[in-house]
Amino acid sequence: MPTINIFNTSHDAQSFQAGEIVFKEGDVGDAMYAVVEGSVDLIHRGRTFETVGPGGILGEMALIDASPRSMTAVAASPSRLVRVDQKRFMFLVHEHPTFSLQVMAIQTERLRRENDR
Repeated sequence: MPTINIFNTSHDAQSFQAGEIVFKEGDVGDAMYAVVEGSVDLIHRGRTFETVGPGGILGEMALIDASPRSMTAVAASPSRLVRVDQKRFMFLVHEHPTFSLQVMAIQTERLRRENDR
């Protein structure tokens, strides 16, 4: 899976304990999260779809459309995540064009993996 390491030095990472919910399926989404440390399970209809580790992102679809969250995200281990809202996302896309390509690469890999199931 491609990784995004632009957030590794961010000073605004939030800490989550193992088992703590980051967001729930059906919630309104207004941000994505980048995993700096630890891991987060993405759960869809009770099934773990993916475990996202350092350099991974989750919840990015919330920045593309206004649909409710399609998965639940739960910290699988003590984790540090950087919250990226729409304003920060647009800044990163503008200032670091490769960032948007990395996001698209992650989304594409997830879609291909799900199609293979």
